[in-house]
Amino acid sequence: MALLMVERDPVAAPKREHDALVALDRLLETQRDGTAKLVGAGGKETELPETVVHVLRQVVHAMARDQAVTVVPVDKQLTTQQAADMLNVSRPYLIQLLDEGELPYTKTGTHRRIRLDDVLAYRKQRDAKRREALRLLTEEGQATGNYFKTYGDEQSG
Repeated sequence: MALLMVERDPVAAPKREHDALVALDRLLETQRDGTAKLVGAGGKETELPETVVHVLRQVVHAMARDQAVTVVPVDKQLTTQQAADMLNVSRPYLIQLLDEGELPYTKTGTHRRIRLDDVLAYRKQRDAKRREALRLLTEEGQATGNYFKTYGDEQSG
C-alpha cells in the first residue's frame, strides 16, 4: 500500500481554541514518559507511539503560542527563498553558501533546490558554532574583567 503524502498549507488555531491548546500544552509537558492514548469512537483506546507523542507535543506547543504549523517530510525540496527564510538570511547570501559548497543542492532546470534535512543540519551546525564562539567571548570577557558573571553584579565606577 503506497502512502500518499498530501502537502497542506500551515494550520493556525482559531482564537476560540487558544485556552484548550494552552491546557493541552501543559498536560503534554507533564507527560514525560511518552505514553498517551487516543480515545476513538465507542471508547476504543489506542496507545500512541512515543515518536507521535513527541511530534504532538511540538505541534501543540507552537499552536498554544499562536504559531501556525505544518508537517513536512525531511526530504522535501525547498526553493532558495524558502531555505533562506528558514536560515534567516538573505537569498543572495544563501546562493553564496550554495556556490561555496556549504550546503548541497540540486538543480531542476535552472532552479536550485535544497533538501529540508540539509537546511536543518546546516542550521544546527551553524548555531552550535555561534554558541561556542559566544561561550569563548564570554570566557575572554570574564578573564579580562569586562564581563560580569551575574546580572546586577556590576561594579560602580
